[in-house]
Amino acid sequence: MYPKGNIKVPASHGHLEAILKMPKGKVRGAALVCHPHPLGGGTMHNKVVYRAAAGLSDAGLAALRFNFRGVGNSTGEHDEGDGERQDVQDALDYLSSNFPGEPITLAGFSFGSRVGTEVGMTDDRVVRLISIGTPVDKYLDYGFLKELRKPILFVHGDKDEFGSVANLNELVAEVSAVTDTEVVIFQNCGHFFDDHLRQLRDAVHDWVLEKMAEAAQAA
Repeated sequence: MYPKGNIKVPASHGHLEAILKMPKGKVRGAALVCHPHPLGGGTMHNKVVYRAAAGLSDAGLAALRFNFRGVGNSTGEHDEGDGERQDVQDALDYLSSNFPGEPITLAGFSFGSRVGTEVGMTDDRVVRLISIGTPVDKYLDYGFLKELRKPILFVHGDKDEFGSVANLNELVAEVSAVTDTEVVIFQNCGHFFDDHLRQLRDAVHDWVLEKMAEAAQAA
């Protein structure tokens, strides 16, 4: 049986099925996590998405993960990325409405990284980005990140099937020239982080705490 989400996020095509995980203590911000490619079986229940959301929640953020249009109980149909970018926007609208004034961290895994970072980099409500399993070999148009002016964390495996470390490093070199950039690369690790899920969660958690502390000092 398909595990249902606990909320419905209003969307232009109806609604997005989603799960909102609240932190145990005080809410220190909000977060959005975008899942991998729907046509490859990607959903908000993907283990990488789940662990990333857990790390964000444990860092004190209200973490929202959602199904893109046409996935699970979300309405609409897959739209090759164009409509999915609107889905990201709708999910950000939900977070800003329910957690007004809270800074948002946007994370995306694989396809979710590609559509999520493009939306998040220009949305003023998003203060930092996390790109997990960045598929630089599959999507050759990540050059838009050269215009990024927000902190970004890249988490990657050295044996990623959709993004070689060499190509990721080329992108990182361009991005780090214009903004605060950090890279975590796990050894003997493929695209789905099978034996590195705990480390993935910890990397996300620790980086977000570090960036929140820096922001507090600068305020």
